[in-house]
Amino acid sequence: MTEALAQFFLDWGYWGLFLAAFAAGSILPLGSEAVFVVLLGTGLDPAGCLAAATAGNTLGGMSCYWIGRMGKTEWIEKLGVGEAKLEKAKRFLGGRGALMAFFAFLPALGEAIAIVLGLMRANLALTAGAMCAGKFARYFVLWLSYAWAAAAFA
Repeated sequence: MTEALAQFFLDWGYWGLFLAAFAAGSILPLGSEAVFVVLLGTGLDPAGCLAAATAGNTLGGMSCYWIGRMGKTEWIEKLGVGEAKLEKAKRFLGGRGALMAFFAFLPALGEAIAIVLGLMRANLALTAGAMCAGKFARYFVLWLSYAWAAAAFA
């Protein structure tokens, strides 16, 4: 992440975190974890950071779901999600359905999971709910790790 982009996210606080998390949840190669931790370090409310990051990352993940739902495999491949990654996601899902969206937080496989769920026309509400739970769990663990490290090294 360039210094100017990082500064933008930090200057915008919760909204910057929301945007970073949205981009990270979509097909864009961006990590929101650093923005999350730095904003916690600046003293922003952890609940606000959790809410902004979870909402942004979930909506970013759901954008992948909608890309899959459109069913245009040539678009999917142009966006950098190749057939091999989609096949790996299909094997991971194994026909289990929308609740597997919980695992859309996984690096390198998460967007493919969301796209495949869209291709499968998985239940929208279940997909969104499970995805939100997984994204929240990831940021919650990150916050706990940050709080533990801050307390241990204070």
